Amino acid sequence: MLEGKATVEDTDMPAKMQLQATSAASRALDCFDVVDCRSIAAHIKKEFDTIHGPGWQCVVGCSFGCYFTDSKGSFIYFELELLRFLVFKGMVYV
Repeated sequence: MLEGKATVEDTDMPAKMQLQATSAASRALDCFDVVDCRSIAAHIKKEFDTIHGPGWQCVVGCSFGCYFTDSKGSFIYFELELLRFLVFKGMVYV
């Protein structure tokens, strides 16, 4: 497990879910090279889909822009090691 601690930049997730997100990111970084952002993101997304049901999205990288609509209580943006992580469950407006 990585020694670094995640720094949460913004979130509306419950504390337990925040811990799950940062822990999933830490485990992913233990499994994959830091430059393999796609595999890291897939690992986190699959873990959240398994625990919290389908529909989760994950973006991982050093620099990215985004614009999205999320389900209430499902958004976290944090930094761990050299990467930034965005995890959220999407929502469709009709």
